[in-house]
Amino acid sequence: MKIAIIGSGNVGGALAIQCIKAGYDVLIGVNFPLSEKSLKLATTIGKNRLTTIKEAAKKSELIIVATPAHVILTILPELGNVENKIIVDATNAIRLKPTPYVTAFEAIKKITRNDKVVKCFNTTGFENLLDPNYHQFAIDLFAAGSNMDAKQTVMKLVLDLGFGACYDFGGDDKVELLEQFALSWINLAIMQGQGRNMAFKVLTRN
Repeated sequence: MKIAIIGSGNVGGALAIQCIKAGYDVLIGVNFPLSEKSLKLATTIGKNRLTTIKEAAKKSELIIVATPAHVILTILPELGNVENKIIVDATNAIRLKPTPYVTAFEAIKKITRNDKVVKCFNTTGFENLLDPNYHQFAIDLFAAGSNMDAKQTVMKLVLDLGFGACYDFGGDDKVELLEQFALSWINLAIMQGQGRNMAFKVLTRN
């Protein structure tokens, strides 16, 4: 599967590195001229993987949006025709929202009219996306969205990237709840001073 990652920041860079390690064909969609963060990522994964947002989206089957949520309105016109592609929203509209939409997820669905939109990769820090292993445990992620086929594809990707499990958080109506769950990690890790080397693991009693 060919994957386009839109955004070359900490989250986009971590996902790119892990997807490449897992054997996926990855392109990074960025603005030109290249920013300092894009150039830094290029030295790690190769300059040939960086291209325009339009080209990355066109050549890929699955698109991960890893930018600030509020810039999604400027990005969507550059994606082109995404009718048959899975789009993963890895953003959190906590400080700045893509007004008039509440979340980037909502904006993506309504503007593209694409039903295959999934919320994932948003509930932890980029350090944990880059390395999900904590001693004997691999941490868990969560996915939300109403298209079950698209969600299953994304959940398989999560496992391929080395996470312990990916839990189905529910349909489109649970996207905002999943962003609040992300805020819980931000609160503990940053606001409460626990540090960014912490993550969530679901334990079940059998």
